[in-house]
Amino acid sequence: MADLQGTSPRSGKDLPLTVDRLNQLLLLSTLVLLFAVAAVRLSSRSGLPSLLVYLGIGIAIGQDGLGVQFDDTALTRTLGYAALVVILTEGGLSTKWREIRPAVPAAAVLSTVGVAVSVAVTASAAHYLVGLNWQTSLLMGAVVSSTDAAAVFSVLRKVPLPKRLTGVLEAESGFNDAPVVILVVSLSAHDFASVHWYVLVAEIALELAIGLIVGLAVGKLGELGLGRVALPSSGLYPIAVMALCVLSYAGGAIAHGSGFLAVYVTSLILGNARLPHRPAVRGFADGLAWIAQIGLFVLLGLLVTPHDLLDDVAPAIVVGLVLTVIARPLSVVCSMLPFDQRWRDQALLSWAGLRGAVPIVLATIPRVAEVRDSERIFNIVFVLVIIFTAVQGPTLPWLARKLQLGDSEEPLDIDIESAPLERLRGHLLSVAVPGHSKMHGVEVGELRLPPGAAVTLVVRDGNSFVPLPTTMLQHGDELLVVATDPVRDAAEQRLLDVGQGGKLAGWLKPDREGRAGSRDTRGPRRRRDSGSGPGPRDSGGSRKPWDLRKH
Repeated sequence: MADLQGTSPRSGKDLPLTVDRLNQLLLLSTLVLLFAVAAVRLSSRSGLPSLLVYLGIGIAIGQDGLGVQFDDTALTRTLGYAALVVILTEGGLSTKWREIRPAVPAAAVLSTVGVAVSVAVTASAAHYLVGLNWQTSLLMGAVVSSTDAAAVFSVLRKVPLPKRLTGVLEAESGFNDAPVVILVVSLSAHDFASVHWYVLVAEIALELAIGLIVGLAVGKLGELGLGRVALPSSGLYPIAVMALCVLSYAGGAIAHGSGFLAVYVTSLILGNARLPHRPAVRGFADGLAWIAQIGLFVLLGLLVTPHDLLDDVAPAIVVGLVLTVIARPLSVVCSMLPFDQRWRDQALLSWAGLRGAVPIVLATIPRVAEVRDSERIFNIVFVLVIIFTAVQGPTLPWLARKLQLGDSEEPLDIDIESAPLERLRGHLLSVAVPGHSKMHGVEVGELRLPPGAAVTLVVRDGNSFVPLPTTMLQHGDELLVVATDPVRDAAEQRLLDVGQGGKLAGWLKPDREGRAGSRDTRGPRRRRDSGSGPGPRDSGGSRKPWDLRKH
């Protein structure tokens, strides 16, 4: 059958990439890509993370399926690194700093101390329960201790959770790849007996520091440059942002730092900067991330040999149970001690430690280095990821409801996109009003947008019209809001507040969960101070609007 490595089955020599061979590869690749895109619908209906569908596609067309031969572990590792760079970039660009900023300390501890606890517990289980030697056990613990950014981001977009939890999970999934990669590479490159724990800790700290510095430098310089240079085409901005993020990764790696931390920090800075054409940048990154995920998971599915996995199913279940039931909860409890997290929050954080492509990619590192029992590590990790992702992903919304931390019937955020009007020093906001939004039934005049912002057009049932102040908004409406540059952020925040709190948003005090509570007895004065009504504080940067959104 087909051989994706470009070698002759008889001679073993490399085959030239001719036009005919290119046509065959393009045909196979596009068919797989289209099938994977269509399979997303199945994934969204079933609640299964899409990575399982893509892994299944790779297995189906592999040597135990259609017979496509592929066993280049080194190439898979290299392409896996490239895919993770793109996935982390998209994650950073789509993450709102103001939402994760309070959770960064907790996420940083969970990504370091929590990883150490998880590695120790999982390695002990692999050694005493499965019978692996200590080096193999530590590698196993390190490989599976990292949560997967793609899996976490895709699941969190479907599960409305409080911001304090989504912030921790998003930041952790972006941060913890860096120390885990360093740990796996170090354990794979050195003889176990020669590794001193304090030297390893010092190496990890140094590489993380270098990666952080490189990420901050590239991000800030990129923000400064893109904010001042007017490019001739809007399509160049997404390319420039992606290039800066890849530059950050490469610069951090070449400087012997953590390239993964560098790229996430850079993308986080650029994603929250006031750059032109931010929706186009995020859309471009989102498309590339989907391609990276599909290609990576299919490739990993091709790499595995299903009939070789049977002997490792039982060890994978044992290690996975210890990881999920003991190691992850213990790491969460130890990490959250300084932050006084409620037990319900800790329970959800424990169950939401989703594994995905990252552990499988990390499992290729000892395989390339030809570490003892590396083939078994890869097989156990592969089975573990499939089984426990299939269990944790679909049950996370159910657990959130049982813990009263999420409710799918709560109104969702309205969808806002912004296109800059550079010459007019303004912004055009495209606002979609989804089902369950409390903007339904609100009159345009009751939005109380700050001076300098106005609703200029409403699109309803395919028809567009200029609204009056008494026009009542409905579910499914799309609004075009024009805002001057100084009040752009205040106008967007006001729209989000009304989407969550209705016409009374700003008059009601938020409770601990960020939901509307009792009305302030001070009345109009409180309304003015909250930034919900007209006045100079609406467009000022000093006001701090209540955030009534729920995630």
